[in-house]
Amino acid sequence: MRPTGPTNPMLRKLIENLRTRGYKEKIPFLIKVSDELSRQRRRRVEVNIAKLNRVCKENETVVVPGKVLGYGVLSKPLTIAAWKFSKQALEKIKAAGGEALSIEELIKQNPKGSGVRVIC
Repeated sequence: MRPTGPTNPMLRKLIENLRTRGYKEKIPFLIKVSDELSRQRRRRVEVNIAKLNRVCKENETVVVPGKVLGYGVLSKPLTIAAWKFSKQALEKIKAAGGEALSIEELIKQNPKGSGVRVIC
């Protein structure tokens, strides 16, 4: 039988750590992110810069439990945490004055996830 869900060992470890910490410390934000990351690859979230520009406010912190793609224009500085970024997305985030973080870096900065939105 073929495995479903992520097969990347680093992603599996991240999901396990988020889920364990979320249930232990009762942080629903971490549980939500781990559930979204544990989807099958073809069902995992992919968000374009254009959507982030449309739905996010200036200087907002968001988490994309998947990949950020570079289609569109980003006209405001955002702090974006995601599992992966395309090269174009990273360039556009930096050009807009924003910051691109890994999910682990965001959890170190803001363990409870207060003021952070999950974009799916």
